Amino acid sequence: IPGKWKPIAKKLIKKYKLNNNSKVLDIGCGKAFLLHEIKLLLPQISIYGFDVSKYAISKSTKLIKPFLKIAKAEEKYPYKKNFFDLSISISTLHNLEIFNLKKAFKEIERVSKNGYLVVESYRNEKELFNLQCWALTCASFFSKKEWEWIFKEYNYKGDYEFIYFR
Repeated sequence: IPGKWKPIAKKLIKKYKLNNNSKVLDIGCGKAFLLHEIKLLLPQISIYGFDVSKYAISKSTKLIKPFLKIAKAEEKYPYKKNFFDLSISISTLHNLEIFNLKKAFKEIERVSKNGYLVVESYRNEKELFNLQCWALTCASFFSKKEWEWIFKEYNYKGDYEFIYFR
């Protein structure tokens, strides 16, 4: 849906004071529609994205496909410390088992000045059930309290939000 991610792109640009000289990484970018919207708003910005899905990358737009690659969130990222002004990961980290989450958080913190994550979570049994039904590839079913412990334990200092399935 053209423009679906534009409001989120605008909020990220404003909150993290991104400009045409900024560098943004999307970890688990999928088809990278959010990066596409960011690039439309800031044409000179440097964008990078990766995903494990060859299919998703192949279906990204012509505008951003050259900036995307196939990679796993838990593998070492080929970037220097604090290379990115912002690293984002939306609805990806739930696909990692706990030991791979630790690797991913270490890399996100290493390469990023700022981070913004969205993770799936639950606050009650119904939301857990709905999450289990929705997230077929999910390997990490954590409550809000557990995610917050993980963020602290793995030294993640960035921003985060939760998605709940009511």
